[in-house]
Amino acid sequence: QVQLVESGGGLVQARGSLRLSCAASGGTIRWYTIAWFRQAPGKEREFVVAISWGGDSTYSADAVKGRFMISRDDAKNTVYLQMNSLKPEDTAVYFCAAVWRRSPTPEMKWYDTWGQGTQVTVSS
Repeated sequence: QVQLVESGGGLVQARGSLRLSCAASGGTIRWYTIAWFRQAPGKEREFVVAISWGGDSTYSADAVKGRFMISRDDAKNTVYLQMNSLKPEDTAVYFCAAVWRRSPTPEMKWYDTWGQGTQVTVSS
């Protein structure tokens, strides 16, 4: 069973950028779809973006299309989330999650491995 650890969160001004990392240990992520979810204070956890194994397919939430990009480096056992043009409403704890399946899905119920999260705060 892989374990996931997120990093790269922090405080950034609106219209700025951040890159989050999701590093895996305990096994290879090569055969996993990896996703990012986020949870803002007082709100439910929501899907952000996912990438298939092999990296040839991604799926993004409408709220982040054109601003956030997910990528993976299986040699480094790491998935990245590049976040550009950040908005205050992007403020949340960001979690990466994994599921052993070929294609990306936004449905949280399928993801059975989760990291602890990293805080992203966007100031106006």
